[in-house]
Amino acid sequence: MDDAGRVKGVRPLGGSVELGETAEAAVVREFQEELGIAVDTLGPPVFMENIFIHEGCLGHEILAIFDVSFPDGAFADVTRIEFHEDDGTTCFAEWFALDTLDLAGRPQLYPEGLKAHLQKIR
Repeated sequence: MDDAGRVKGVRPLGGSVELGETAEAAVVREFQEELGIAVDTLGPPVFMENIFIHEGCLGHEILAIFDVSFPDGAFADVTRIEFHEDDGTTCFAEWFALDTLDLAGRPQLYPEGLKAHLQKIR
């Protein structure tokens, strides 16, 4: 959040792949842990490499981004979902219209390049 309490950036839900786990199994597990729902993946992942600076430190990650489907009616009337990370940190999952991201004064979508990818497949 910025000094005015606005969201600075957003990224897809997910987490780390555990030892012995596939990327697909990890995304299904993460949705179950974070939102309490069983999702289905829709096709293979798109891989994106992301080199970034967070809180002054250089970071590097390779993301496996899956399109997923929610169970019928899941979160149908909800725009913001509170959940907690394993360490107790409170987080929020929220819906954003793609065309409202990466604009001046609006949240940035991370990783960089994800918005362009999503616009191509729409």
